[in-house]
Amino acid sequence: MTGRVATAFNKPETANFYQDAAQITGKLKPTEPLYLFCPDALQARANRFLTHFPGTVSYAVKANPEIRVLETLAATGLQNFDVASLDEVRRVSEYCPGSILHYNNPVKAEEAIAESYLGYGVRSFALDEISELEKIQRCTGGDPSVTYTVRFKLAHAGAAYDFGSKFGATEDYAVELLQAIEKIGGRPALTFHPGSQCTDPQMYERYLEAASRIINRAGNRAGNRAGNRAGVKPTFINVGGGFPEHYQGTTIPALEEYFAVISSSMKKYFDRDIPLICEPGRSMVASSVSLLARVIHVRDCGKSLFVNDGVYGGMQEQSLVDICLPVRAWRSGEALSATETDYHVFGPTCDPVDRLSKTTALPKELRTGDYIEFGLMGAYGSATTTTFNGFSSCTYANVHDSTEFLQVQASAQG
Repeated sequence: MTGRVATAFNKPETANFYQDAAQITGKLKPTEPLYLFCPDALQARANRFLTHFPGTVSYAVKANPEIRVLETLAATGLQNFDVASLDEVRRVSEYCPGSILHYNNPVKAEEAIAESYLGYGVRSFALDEISELEKIQRCTGGDPSVTYTVRFKLAHAGAAYDFGSKFGATEDYAVELLQAIEKIGGRPALTFHPGSQCTDPQMYERYLEAASRIINRAGNRAGNRAGNRAGVKPTFINVGGGFPEHYQGTTIPALEEYFAVISSSMKKYFDRDIPLICEPGRSMVASSVSLLARVIHVRDCGKSLFVNDGVYGGMQEQSLVDICLPVRAWRSGEALSATETDYHVFGPTCDPVDRLSKTTALPKELRTGDYIEFGLMGAYGSATTTTFNGFSSCTYANVHDSTEFLQVQASAQG
């Protein structure tokens, strides 16, 4: 991401809320891509996590660092943020002062560790090997209040992204790391990530069972349950993110089912209470934002559209993973509901890969100047844009009406 995501549309009207996409396409008629953010939808999702997750909720900033997203979460009562770069540390510290930051990128530059520790009060750092542990200790002066969070991994299954291909210690190595943290007088913790769009709640039980084994072994009393012996006592267990979002053609369990599995697994594998943390990103923010793209050209064949955003902009993830976004079309403030046809949708750049990988069902006879609204774009939309070919996709406007119906539509089609 280059620089900060824009926080205001370049017209005075955005000082106030718009009602919905109908008002924007009928009155404002934007010529550039526009992200429609509904604070009420984000607050509702945040409250669902805060109410039902059996522990602390820490938002994964990488999913969407837009300032209005961060400020809305803070206003809802969320106080913990999962950061993965020094820029995210600075950003959250500026717009959500007093927040607790967990620097959970397992590999960090020394300068980033030192500045986040000295300048922003970060006291929680992730790692997955001894050299990173030593780096954190060196940059924090061996401060005993620092939490060293060991990230471990299991075999990958049932997720859109396999985070274990890049990060995570084996169980054996995780045991060594916990013991090394104890030896230097640090505060040990454990974390894992079952992978983005994890569709199986039982994956969390697998990881928590493994966490119990690791803790027991690190305490040199293998075979005993974690709460019945002296030794390594984790400051917390972070179950990561991975909670999925409903996209078209998917059927996934409710969030509460994931929370129930996590809660029951803690009771099953641990005899004493250990604080829990989760770090939702996609599932926290996806449904609060839609992307309004303008049709800039229709091929003579009538089957191919060019729009003013694409895979080098807000739809980059569509070229990486198999997810299908809910869509609707607008013309002069009216939703189009004519018989649908399959279109090939291309982005505005001159690169031939700038196209959606699947055909998109939209009303027949779309015209230049019509709008296509892509739902569930709050996560990894504006956060992953580029300025390739001189095109930009980073402008936000607030709307009152939730885009939740787009999520419901996707769920129903599952």
